[in-house]
Amino acid sequence: MQNGRLAPPVDDTRDHILGPVDAAITLVEYGIYDCTYCRAANDSITAVRDQFGDRMRYVFRQRPIPNNDRARRAAELAEQAEGDRFWDTHIALMTRSQTLTEEDLAAVAAGLHANHENPQSDDNTQRARDRVEADTASAQASGALGTPAFFINGRRYDGPWDEYSLSDAMTCTLDYRMRSAALDFVRWGPSAGVLLFLTTVLALVLANSPWAAAFEAFWHHPLGLTFGDAGFQMSLRHWINDGLLTVFFLVVGLEIKREFTVGHLASRRSAALPIAAAIGGMIVPALLYRLLIPDGPWTHGWGIPMATDTAFAIALIAMMGARVPVELRVFLTAAAIVDDIGSILVVAAFYSGALHLGYLAAGAACVAILAFLNQSRVYRALPYMMVGALLWACVHGSGLHATLAGVLLAFFIPTRPPPNLTALVTQANVILTTEHEHGGQVLRHGPSLPALRALDDIHARLESPADRVLRRVGSQSTYLVLPLFALANAGVSITTDAWDGHGALLAAIIAGLVIGKPIGLIAASLLAVWTRLAEKPNAYSWLQLGGAGVLAGIGFTMSLFIAGQAFPVDADFNAAKLAILSASILAAVLGFAMLWWSAEPEDAADKRDSA
Repeated sequence: MQNGRLAPPVDDTRDHILGPVDAAITLVEYGIYDCTYCRAANDSITAVRDQFGDRMRYVFRQRPIPNNDRARRAAELAEQAEGDRFWDTHIALMTRSQTLTEEDLAAVAAGLHANHENPQSDDNTQRARDRVEADTASAQASGALGTPAFFINGRRYDGPWDEYSLSDAMTCTLDYRMRSAALDFVRWGPSAGVLLFLTTVLALVLANSPWAAAFEAFWHHPLGLTFGDAGFQMSLRHWINDGLLTVFFLVVGLEIKREFTVGHLASRRSAALPIAAAIGGMIVPALLYRLLIPDGPWTHGWGIPMATDTAFAIALIAMMGARVPVELRVFLTAAAIVDDIGSILVVAAFYSGALHLGYLAAGAACVAILAFLNQSRVYRALPYMMVGALLWACVHGSGLHATLAGVLLAFFIPTRPPPNLTALVTQANVILTTEHEHGGQVLRHGPSLPALRALDDIHARLESPADRVLRRVGSQSTYLVLPLFALANAGVSITTDAWDGHGALLAAIIAGLVIGKPIGLIAASLLAVWTRLAEKPNAYSWLQLGGAGVLAGIGFTMSLFIAGQAFPVDADFNAAKLAILSASILAAVLGFAMLWWSAEPEDAADKRDSA
């Protein structure tokens, strides 16, 4: 599994090692002899070995490029050398000339008295071939994405290859430790759901502690700007719910856009089943809620059980690992994306305030500017962000919920055709080579400003503005915005008083999420398959799809959001929060148990995958 960890670990009896076996720092390189980058990095390795001495050990593993016969023969030639002779061969292959040639192979082979033209001529060359194959498999298992690829003390290093950056990483400076810990946490599949769970628990603990009054008062603290008698202020909770949550809606909008262009919803056949399932999973819970709630002030809460919390549901599936087929994760993710679309439309149509035409007109003008930027092929993100901030203010003042500005902005942030990587890499190499040649000139130290600008343009072209914004803002939405939203909104006093006078409301929300969600999702899926509008993959059973349907009853984030819009009375809102939390916990436990119980035994799954 490519998780950024070295697999297998360094083996003192098998690996090629320079330095003490018990050294505190281990640097592993996956490299190739027919690679100018590996040759350049070789100087950096020499420098850090000089710096650290006996405190580090260096390990080299082979990773020849597929379909590069010369690279593979060079790797097998090096592996034919016994003991310390490997390092003599390694250095010779790395340093004989600027690029590896057939003459280099012949000269090194002559020195080893080896026949590099016929790698299967004896047992030694077969052993070398097996060794290269094992290293190649190890590189794939470790997530070595290219050459050279470095691992420091078992963790993949993705930073610059110069000796100063390698040295900082190997000495584990505070900055490097913090970044490594953050990356390890993000790479862990359930991390988003776990963080959301922990902040929810913290909110519940504080709301039921002696500091409950201070905790609630903190979220009502006003924050804003004032200019004399004029100004704009909102409570801290409103800044989170109306401001920061706009970032979440921006990310949701970008993900929806990606799914419908190049993702799981791009083709009708792949999109039909999750779309049908999501629609059924929205309609049935809303109808069940209305059946259980009499006419009155609570009828407006029918949108609460419609939502699915993607972070929690996907986190639970990720925790089950191989017991849940990848196809089922794709299905649930795609269904959640469609669910998000439905929730956004519901909020826009039914959970906004009185409309103010002046602000609506200003918002429409902002949308027109965004459309003009998009049609004019403006590929810088900054203009869109500036107009988006103005759009947020207009939407907030119009009476619509301000977070809808995030969705509108996501629609107009442009995508671009895939870049010509060969041309861009060639251009970057030409620029760097030219700057390197000028580096030794008098009164000139580093890359010129035009060269840096050209490299910036090349970097910007590697991904579309939409992908770039999603990459930069997506993690902030997942690991900052949603936990803050949970901390500000999930706190509810758990007492029997919540049930007093609110029994019907709690029962309707719980029934909608725990019963209505899976029934609607499964029934719509069955109907779509029966009418041949969609096809269910054979990778997962109907029972497993049912387990995913139960997990979809985790309504947390959007359900809390809609509840806050539907119930202005604190007592009603607190009861709704208690119902949402109870239903989400119940759906998580039941869905997890159902998927765990319905999973295939590992040997049966292996046989099916082999077939």
